[in-house]
Amino acid sequence: MLNLIINNRFAIASVILFVTGFVNMMVHPNLIKKIVSFNIMDSATFLMLASRGMIAGRTAAILTDGGADTSLYVNPIPAGLVLTGIVVSVSVSAFSLALVQRIYGTYGTVDLRELLDAMKKKGE
Repeated sequence: MLNLIINNRFAIASVILFVTGFVNMMVHPNLIKKIVSFNIMDSATFLMLASRGMIAGRTAAILTDGGADTSLYVNPIPAGLVLTGIVVSVSVSAFSLALVQRIYGTYGTVDLRELLDAMKKKGE
């Protein structure tokens, strides 16, 4: 049992991170905390992808002479997906934080419940 946990430690850590981020996103009404929780969920996804892309005993695919055995290399696609995901995640986080700043300037709060009440009053 302990050997199974050790062998799957990255998968277990990513599941714990993802669940933590998801629960916090659902529980907290604060928009900043929701953005941070979404970033935790992103990090869990990147950890899972990166850990599944690594194969023990293999090296990175680096250009060498044409006679090299390709079975000795790690698949570079998961690493590329993780890097692309990180760039997209940073962009979404920056946009979300700018949007929250604008919401705070307009409504004076970042609490989702207070925002919904203020929007209902404004619409009436």
